[in-house]
Amino acid sequence: MHTPQNLNGTWQLMPVDLFRAGVYPADDAAWLEQELPAHWQQHPLLQRYAGKLVYRRRFALPPAAPGQRRWLRLGGVFYTAHVWLNGVALGQQQGYFAPHTYEITQAAQAENTLVVEVDCPDEHHKTGKRLITGVFSHWDCLDPLTNPGGIWRPVDVLASGDTRIAELLLDTQAVREDAAQVRFRATLDSATAGEARLRWTIAPKNFAGLVQTLVQEQPLAEGVREVQGSFHIRDPQLWWTHDMGHPSCYSIRLEVLRRGEVSDSYTATFGVRSFALKNWVAYLNGQRLFLKGCNYAPGDTRIATMDRERCEQDIRLARECHMNLLRIHAHVDTPALYEAADEAGLLLWQDFPLQWLYEREVLPEAERQARQMVRLLYNHPSVGIWCMHNEALAIAETSDESLLAKARLYSSTFGWNWNREVMDTRLKAVAEREDATRPVVRSSGEYAVPGVRDGTDTHFYFGWYDAYGPLEGWEPLIRRLPKNARFVSEFGAQSFPNAASCAHFMDADIAKVDWARLEQRHQFQPEIMARWLDWRSAQSLEELATITQRYQSEINRFYIDRLRLRKYRPTGGVVPFMFHDPNPAILWSVLDYWRVPKASYWALRLAFSPQYAFCIVAPGPHRLGQPLDLAIHVVNDARQPAPIHISARLTDSAGGLLFERTAELALPADCEARELERLRLTPERTGQHVLALAWECGGERCENRYELDVVAD
Repeated sequence: MHTPQNLNGTWQLMPVDLFRAGVYPADDAAWLEQELPAHWQQHPLLQRYAGKLVYRRRFALPPAAPGQRRWLRLGGVFYTAHVWLNGVALGQQQGYFAPHTYEITQAAQAENTLVVEVDCPDEHHKTGKRLITGVFSHWDCLDPLTNPGGIWRPVDVLASGDTRIAELLLDTQAVREDAAQVRFRATLDSATAGEARLRWTIAPKNFAGLVQTLVQEQPLAEGVREVQGSFHIRDPQLWWTHDMGHPSCYSIRLEVLRRGEVSDSYTATFGVRSFALKNWVAYLNGQRLFLKGCNYAPGDTRIATMDRERCEQDIRLARECHMNLLRIHAHVDTPALYEAADEAGLLLWQDFPLQWLYEREVLPEAERQARQMVRLLYNHPSVGIWCMHNEALAIAETSDESLLAKARLYSSTFGWNWNREVMDTRLKAVAEREDATRPVVRSSGEYAVPGVRDGTDTHFYFGWYDAYGPLEGWEPLIRRLPKNARFVSEFGAQSFPNAASCAHFMDADIAKVDWARLEQRHQFQPEIMARWLDWRSAQSLEELATITQRYQSEINRFYIDRLRLRKYRPTGGVVPFMFHDPNPAILWSVLDYWRVPKASYWALRLAFSPQYAFCIVAPGPHRLGQPLDLAIHVVNDARQPAPIHISARLTDSAGGLLFERTAELALPADCEARELERLRLTPERTGQHVLALAWECGGERCENRYELDVVAD
C-alpha cells in the first residue's frame, strides 16, 4: 500500500498583477507565508485582497518504487488554478469544490517546487455573473468585502501501482430481506492492459455486523476507462433518517490487484436506501416522510475552517431541533459535513452553486461542474435531492425595493428568462443522466402559474419584503394557487443575536452602535425591519434581541402552522430560511455565528415537534366585538402511534378563563393534521388574550402559546 504525503502546512504566497507561467523570484524574502488549507484573506496582510495570487511549496520525495506512479491532488481551490511542478505545466482547473488530480510520475524529483497560480476575482456584474461559486460571490448573508480565494482543501501527493482508481460510484439497485444488490461504476486509469482483480470489503461503519469480502475478475484496457458491475450485500441494514430508524452506514473498500499486488484502493461511505419525491411528498425506502428542515449556509464564510467537530455540532443542533433535512443552500460544502450527515441520519437537499443570474457564456462550464458535483457526492446516503439553481431571478441586492428593482424581479419571476428556461433545464438533464436514483429540481423558487409552468418548491417572504406584502396575503394566494404550498423551502425574518454575541461585533452600548456599519458589513436591513416592528425603540441590545427574535419566531410559526395543517394535502416539506450565521451578522438565522441559539431556535424546535398542537390564528391585532375563529389542530409525524394528553386554555387580558378543555387522543402514525376544536370568540375586553395549548406524549410536555391582541375600533 502507498501512504499519501500531505502538503498541508506552511506555504509561500505572493499577490501579482500578472501570472508568469510558474516562474517567480527564488528569494524567500519576496514571499508571504500562510498555513494551508486557508483562504488568502485570513492572512493579516491580505484581509481585503481579491485578484491573482501565487502559491509556492517546496517539498522532498523519496525515490519511487519500481512501477510506481505518482499523483498530485488539489482537494479544492477558489476558483481557477494553473499548476506547475518543477517548471512543468500540469494543467489548469476551474471550480472550487471538486478535487483535481494530476499525474506527476515523470515531473517529480527528489526535491520539488510546486507553484499554483490562483485567481478568484470579485463579481461586479451581479445579474450577469461568471463564477460558479454560488453564495460565496453574491449573497445578502455574507460580508460584501469577503472574497473566498485560496487553497481551501488539502493538497496531497499520492502513489499507486500500474492502475489507479480515479472514482467509484455506488447505488442501490434492489433490496430484499436477505440481500441488497449494489451497482458500481469505477473509473480506472491503467498504464498497461491486462487482467486485474477487484477485491471488495464491506464493513459496517456505525452499527454492529459482519464484514463481507468478495473478489471479481476484471479485464482492463490501457488508459482511463469506466468499468461497471454489481455485487450483493448480505443481510442489508437500511439507512434511515434519525426520526425513522437507524442510519446504517457501510464502509465499502475497493482494491485493484495487478499481478497479485494491490495497485490502488478507494474507500467510500455508503447506505442501502431508496429515496423518491412523488408530487413533492418524500418516500424513504418506500415509507412516506414529512420533511422538516432549514436552509444551511456555508458553515463559515471561511469554509476552510470547518472541521469535522464543527460540522457534527451543526448536525446535532439540527437533529435536536427535530429536523430531518438540511438544504445546502446554493453551495457545495466541506466533505466533513456530508460524512456527519450520513452517520447522523439527516437528509440533504443539495443545491448546485448558482445564485440569482448568470451570463450565457457560463453554460458549458456549468454543465461540466454539475456533472462533477453529482459524481463527487454520489455515494452519500444523506444526499437525497439535487437542485440546479437557487432563484434564477434578477436580484442584485435584496434590500433594494425600488420600483425598477421590483419590475425586474417580477419580470424574471413570471416571464421567460434564459437562466431558468435554458440553462437550468440543461443542467437538470445533466444531473438526471448522471444519477437516475435521485429527484432533480430544475431551480428553487419557481411558482406554479396555471397555463405557464407547473412550478417547483416555493419561497415566501410575506411579513418581510414589500414585494410580498403583509402576512395576511399568503393564505388567499394559496387558496387560489394551492400547488404553491407543495414544498415551501424559504421564509423568515431577520433578528439580532443575543446581546453577548452582538457585543462581539458591535458596541455593547446600544447608543453607540454604528448602524450604518451593520447595514454595510453585517447584512442588516434596517428599513425593511422598521416596516414590521419598532426596533429603534429598543433601549438595550437585550431588548433589541428580544423584540426581533420574537417577531422572527412569529413569522416562522405562521408558515409552519399553516403548512403542517396542509401536511400531504399537498405539503411535503417545510424549510425556513435559515439555520445559522456564516459570519457575525443580523440575519434570518436561528443560530448565530457562534452557534448560540436565539429564542427563535427554541420556537422552531417547538413548531417542529413530532406531536404538535397548534391554532390557526389570523395575524395582526383583533377588533373588540368582532368574532374571532380559532381552529385547534393536532398532528403526529412519528413512525408509531402517539397517545397524547392535550389541554387548551383561553384567558382574557384580565386573566379571566374563557374556555378550557382537556382530551386524551391516540394519534395514528404519521397522520395528517386533524381538528380538535373550533372556538368562536367575540372579545369583550381589550388587551392581550392568551390561548395556551399544552400536550404530553412519551414523558415530554410541550406548550404552545398564542397571544391575541384585542384593540378598540
